[in-house]
Amino acid sequence: MTADPLFRPEAESLCSTQPLQELLGEVVRRNFEDNLHLADREVLAYVADLLVRFSSIENLYPIRDARGRTLEDVGEMLVASNPLLEGPSFDWEREVRKHIGDFTLFFAGLFPEAVNQWRLRRQRLDALLDYIQTGKESYFIVSEFNLFEYKSSAPFFRKLSEEFERCVFGLNLVKRDFERMQQESYLGAKKLLV
Repeated sequence: MTADPLFRPEAESLCSTQPLQELLGEVVRRNFEDNLHLADREVLAYVADLLVRFSSIENLYPIRDARGRTLEDVGEMLVASNPLLEGPSFDWEREVRKHIGDFTLFFAGLFPEAVNQWRLRRQRLDALLDYIQTGKESYFIVSEFNLFEYKSSAPFFRKLSEEFERCVFGLNLVKRDFERMQQESYLGAKKLLV
């Protein structure tokens, strides 16, 4: 997929940002295990890695259309993924659908207010989409690529599709946890200054 000019590959692995990886991994683990009773290590690691990857804007919007324009609208990404429309191949469809699953999980979980604002803008295709359903469906489609080099990862993406709502809720809890930590840090700094 990296040779395809329409899809910019993810930046070098961000695992070198070890403190961020550890912090996000711990916050995800705590919220998913303690509050959701979702203790699947593979899911927890994937969600934490997703947060690290999407901390870089290049990884949030890697998909380009045939004219080279960056696609920020999930509806446009869906059109670009479809091999019967603009998608150049089924491998491309899988990669874009995986990104759509990641993208919708990230935004529905951490920024649901942004998703609602996008829906209000009538000129965006996103106004017609249900992010939860689109994310679940995208991970399900990725799981249907279950032969050859994709065989071993297919069950995992089926699981992500099935657990999509719980993962969204878990990310809502992660966001709330970070907001609480931010408030505590602010109050601690305020005490030091006063």
